[in-house]
Amino acid sequence: MNEISPRRIIIGDVHGYYQGLMNLFDKIAPSSADQVYFLGDLIDRGPQSAQVVDFVKQNNYSCLLGNHEQMLLNVFGNRSYSNQAVQAWLYSGGQATITSYQAAQIPQEHIDWFLTLPTFIDLGDYWLTHAGVNPRKSVSEQTAEELCWIREEFHSMEEPYFANKLIIVGHTITFTLPGVIPGQLALGQGWLDIDTGAYHPRSGWLTGLDITNNLVYQVNVFNNSVRTLSLEKAITKIESRKVKVSRRHKQRTY
Repeated sequence: MNEISPRRIIIGDVHGYYQGLMNLFDKIAPSSADQVYFLGDLIDRGPQSAQVVDFVKQNNYSCLLGNHEQMLLNVFGNRSYSNQAVQAWLYSGGQATITSYQAAQIPQEHIDWFLTLPTFIDLGDYWLTHAGVNPRKSVSEQTAEELCWIREEFHSMEEPYFANKLIIVGHTITFTLPGVIPGQLALGQGWLDIDTGAYHPRSGWLTGLDITNNLVYQVNVFNNSVRTLSLEKAITKIESRKVKVSRRHKQRTY
């Protein structure tokens, strides 16, 4: 197969699995001409969040704000943070992030970088955001909370939000959607979800999507297996009327 270059490559939720990310990049082998985008949730749960953030930041890759970065900022980027904000973040994997930093100290340069992360990126034919959109609001009305946290209302849309572009998201692990097995991407009405649950023991798959050549690269962070699939073979199509996310995914601190 002759691949088109340069490529646009989108990386799903990494959640601190630095070695898995390195294995994925070895497989994708992006060149300096390729454009790489991260959908957010670089941190929490996995053992090497600090290294993941360093890698993305130092390579100047585009990255979105995820709900896990937002939870961290609710603590370290807010002088009037509450104990509830601290507990919510720690409950959702924040302790692993703290431990990954030397002397358990998150550097100010990382906090400042998190503060610069956008909530969406418009590529023209594709629209990237971490969680999805509120289907009842225009783009200008979307809040950071909705773009970082929304689930069922977005995934159950009965018609595409955009007429001329596909929304690509992470945030909701695909196998929590009806009929999707671990490792598969989920395609709905105008959206594609590529969070295949790298940290989750039922999956372990970390996904990189080449939207230029319609290829899906995946590495399993638990057993280091690697695979490349055509986008068509990697997708499970979702019927919007059947979308119900799992109970745990409905919890605000997930």
